[in-house]
Amino acid sequence: MPLEAVEARRLYRQVADQLRSLIDSGEYAVGSRLPTERELAEQLKVSRPTVREALIALEVEGRLRIRVGSGIYVIEPAAVAAPTATAVIEGPFELLRAREFLESAIAEQAARVATKDDIDRIDAALVAMENVDHPGEASMVHDRAFHIAVAGCLGNAVLVRVVGELFDQRLNPYFAQLAHYFENPTTWRTALDEHRAVRDAIAARRPLTAHDAMRDHLAHSQERFAQNFGAETSAGAPAAQKRAAPSGVQPAKSKRPSKKRAKSGGARRP
Repeated sequence: MPLEAVEARRLYRQVADQLRSLIDSGEYAVGSRLPTERELAEQLKVSRPTVREALIALEVEGRLRIRVGSGIYVIEPAAVAAPTATAVIEGPFELLRAREFLESAIAEQAARVATKDDIDRIDAALVAMENVDHPGEASMVHDRAFHIAVAGCLGNAVLVRVVGELFDQRLNPYFAQLAHYFENPTTWRTALDEHRAVRDAIAARRPLTAHDAMRDHLAHSQERFAQNFGAETSAGAPAAQKRAAPSGVQPAKSKRPSKKRAKSGGARRP
């Protein structure tokens, strides 16, 4: 028998698998409320974003219902999706962290090489973003156009394609479900201001300022998606609160390093 490739399961999928098993075994009955994100994160020794990705995955599968301001409830599944069917989907926070790393570097270089035509394309995307309702398909089209225009400043078709493909992952069901809870006209206006800060730094030819502005925009996007669902005290059964951490999930890695940019030899902020 030939050997098959081994694929490491993403951490949020491991958490989702454990929670699904607890639901299937009756530990969490239909109609019961799960512990809060904070409690689950502490028991599993993973980050809250990882727990949130797992909960969103289970909601998309039809196993949970998240009620903002109330809690996370087990529901009767009408038709349960096979867990492996969505196992290859990246989590929303994983995607945003990748974009933060990549697009910050792109914005930094864009500030060095952008032409007037490049700035005009960025401005056109911003004008379109100012005159569209959000959330909606049109707002995502113009948001994508902005990020593509920034990447286009570098004249590298591969980077343009990668930025576009990463942005298009917003269409995956996990990202869409998370956005459903936290995106609204107010967050759109805030994000638009963050986009303008990136544009202004590029137009002013301030590379490190552009880097930080793009990094901050995508970091703030993560913060917006990490807002509390609104129920930090668990009303579940006492047994659920006292249950030891489920086994099998490895602790999360240490927290991300500080976002303060380390000074490198000879580097100067414009």
